[in-house]
Amino acid sequence: MGMQIVSVVLIAFLFVTLWRGVRIVPQGEEWVVERLGKYLGTLLPGLHVLVPYIDRVAYKVTTKDLILDIPEQEVITRDNAVLITNAIAFVKVTDTQSAVYGVTNFQLAVMNLVQTSLRAIIGDMDLDQALSSRDQIKARLKESISDDVADWGLTLKSVEIQDIKPSPTMQKSMELQAAAERERKATVTRAEGDKQAAILEAEARLESAKRDAEAQVRLAAASAEAIKRIAESIPEKELPAYYLLGEKYIVALKELAQSGSSKTLVLPADLLKSLEGMMGRRA
Repeated sequence: MGMQIVSVVLIAFLFVTLWRGVRIVPQGEEWVVERLGKYLGTLLPGLHVLVPYIDRVAYKVTTKDLILDIPEQEVITRDNAVLITNAIAFVKVTDTQSAVYGVTNFQLAVMNLVQTSLRAIIGDMDLDQALSSRDQIKARLKESISDDVADWGLTLKSVEIQDIKPSPTMQKSMELQAAAERERKATVTRAEGDKQAAILEAEARLESAKRDAEAQVRLAAASAEAIKRIAESIPEKELPAYYLLGEKYIVALKELAQSGSSKTLVLPADLLKSLEGMMGRRA
């Protein structure tokens, strides 16, 4: 009975020893081995034999690309605007020893580094520049942290700005500002329209006055030419004046007769005498 127990214990010990001494590393991982607490080496994918109870696997590191979701945070721009931004970083472990011994938690370190650098970059920009320069922010961010993550045995494959937007309070202020700007532009447009209308109206009045003046000048010239021709055709000097004055007198009487308020029209018996009286001539 005692021999059976010893045999079972021995078999179990041999099994545990074999399990601890033979390790298979899967593809996409690298294992860090320590011997008596000191770094011994890095196991690549495949079959490996260790010294049982002396060597141990201290860390198992994924060598595939890691996706790090950078938490959302508030950032203050140079002109004191509050923005909310977050990012995503793609990193790959290229030096397993540096990744596990260079920093306590390389994933957390990269996330904090991205957040800090992002605050510094956006803090050096104005609001409008920050909202319209996503590619520039991305390039500066990658450039600023690549050397730091390299010291931890990492390669920064890419970093993307997922979102960058004003905070709710800032967004409300921007909406009010935009509404005020639209109202200002509408007022300016209306004022400009009224100004153009006034200018056109004044130009129209000026053109009308010019045309009226030209018409008066032409009418006067025509009248002068008519008097001249009448005077040339009638030898007596006063008869042309009588003729023109009589013509206007008859037209005036005609208009008076056509007036709705006119009841009676009296004509002088001797039109010539009347004209002579208007001219101040004595019979």
